[in-house]
Amino acid sequence: MTGFIPVLTFHSLDDGRAPTSFGPALFARGMETLALGGYRTISLAEAASLAAAKRPFPEKSFVITFDDGYRNVYEKAFPVLAEYSFTATVFLTTGDGARTADGDRLPELFGGEMLSWGEIRIMNDAGVDFGAHTLTHPDLTQLSPEDAAREIAASRGVIERALGAPVAAFAYPYGKYDAHSLAITRREFACACSDELGLFTASANLHAIPRVDAFYLRGERLFGLVRSPGLPLYILLRSVPRTLRRRLAGV
Repeated sequence: MTGFIPVLTFHSLDDGRAPTSFGPALFARGMETLALGGYRTISLAEAASLAAAKRPFPEKSFVITFDDGYRNVYEKAFPVLAEYSFTATVFLTTGDGARTADGDRLPELFGGEMLSWGEIRIMNDAGVDFGAHTLTHPDLTQLSPEDAAREIAASRGVIERALGAPVAAFAYPYGKYDAHSLAITRREFACACSDELGLFTASANLHAIPRVDAFYLRGERLFGLVRSPGLPLYILLRSVPRTLRRRLAGV
């Protein structure tokens, strides 16, 4: 058993150069390597439950999350996850939820094609978890407390009505949160994810869980660090300049 677990964060599986892009071939090879090395996934909800109880995480375990809800999660990631019996949590930017038939898609985000509710239901039936990521993907720190509460809680309601199952997890758009949004997620969800670069430990804030952004794992050798004792040091070294840049920028 171990005292930390990496929560890997992906957005879009494509070969583009955007910070949110991650090559699907590298994703497939990385998952194969982890599976052959005896690694397994646990759900974000399970990891949060273990942390809340101050219990250690299983050895050779990790968590997979996807933010936004791009269609390539179904096309590129889902078959790989199914091959190795891995699970993931996919955070959905839902829109107003007026149309959730199988053929209806989530609203376009940053020019990308999004998941359909039929694809979401197929993955949900196969054991993939879904979390909320607001209605419209705003910077919650720029909203009034009332508008932030609507974005957060209403997105959960859209998913619960569409899937007929409770939603336990939330991810802050752009990773940004303030005292108001933190209080709302504590009231509405069992856990929430930030974009703080770090490893999830029992001492972490369950409503501002640190993650390992896949941007820092783009490359065969870098992705191999997920199963290396050097992962904590690597994440620490990458987090220091990132934190300094954000402080200087006033983020």
